[in-house]
Amino acid sequence: MPEPAKRDPKAPKFLEVIIKDSDGKVWATLYAPAKDFSTGSVGYFASEKAVNPESAERYQCSLSFTLIGSKPGT
Repeated sequence: MPEPAKRDPKAPKFLEVIIKDSDGKVWATLYAPAKDFSTGSVGYFASEKAVNPESAERYQCSLSFTLIGSKPGT
């Protein structure tokens, strides 16, 4: 795996992402750990199920949070 072009030395080990609807009802809380992507970029990634609190229908949710300029060769 190539070395990233840069890293954020003050970045935390993980992010907590809370997904709410327009009424403020929580659908999901994702914990996104820091990740070195196969492209060489760095950032955070999470993939979880979200549930509509009104209907109980389930959704698949994925989050990729990439540090701009971390991809090698950029």
